[in-house]
Amino acid sequence: MEFGFDLLAILFAVATLAGFVDSIAGGGGLITIPALLWAGISPAQALATNKLQGSFGSFSASFSFIRKGHVDPRDMVLAIVLTFTGSALGTILVQMLDPGILMTILPGLLILIALYFLFSPRVGDIDAHQMISKGAFAFTAGFGIGFYDGFFGPGTGSFFSIAFVALLGFNMTKATAHTKVLNFTSNFASLVMFIAGGEVVWVIGLVMAVGALIGAQIGSHMVMKVGARLVRPLLVVTSIAISIKLIIDQYGPTLSQTWDQVYQWIG
Repeated sequence: MEFGFDLLAILFAVATLAGFVDSIAGGGGLITIPALLWAGISPAQALATNKLQGSFGSFSASFSFIRKGHVDPRDMVLAIVLTFTGSALGTILVQMLDPGILMTILPGLLILIALYFLFSPRVGDIDAHQMISKGAFAFTAGFGIGFYDGFFGPGTGSFFSIAFVALLGFNMTKATAHTKVLNFTSNFASLVMFIAGGEVVWVIGLVMAVGALIGAQIGSHMVMKVGARLVRPLLVVTSIAISIKLIIDQYGPTLSQTWDQVYQWIG
């Protein structure tokens, strides 16, 4: 499959925006996955290619936070290992699913994530009180969210951030920094499994990776100046709009036929 310059330019811009959004609030996949599906590749290829570009963005943001001393990866070894394991298992499972089944559940997953972003409290609003140990966090949030990221992915950054604040009592800056490390871990683990399965569309993924790097660098430097509240509406609108499009694409003829029957019955 060949991809024109115009399409690649659009995907580059999308990845730059997503990298920026993801480094601030998480949820960049809500922008990139719909764009990849719009480009005409299969759901499995979209998830795989998203991991390629997402790995570059999350690594860039992680490196920035580590360099500034906001996080020490040596203090996160157990969480990193379990997040990697969970993500790898989730990716193996998603590649075993029939593409038709995956296309059926994607709109529903996108809508659920959109509703979560719409009604959940901001990370900064959650009381900073440690509820569990770091070991328990690694086995629960690390493995569980890692598995989700390997299986689907959008919103993973926000889930990790909220978990760090709600369960370990981290402030927003510390939570965001630690989130980027685990987000990169889960992205990388998933990418390795997708490469083994031959699902990555390399041309698109590498072009988007450059955009993700640029966006992540800008966003990681603005995380305290902008805040998640400015990007959450964008994530909600994008995910719902694309979910509606996917539903129409898949069920359009059936819905049209049903409507015609209802119209004839009423008439």
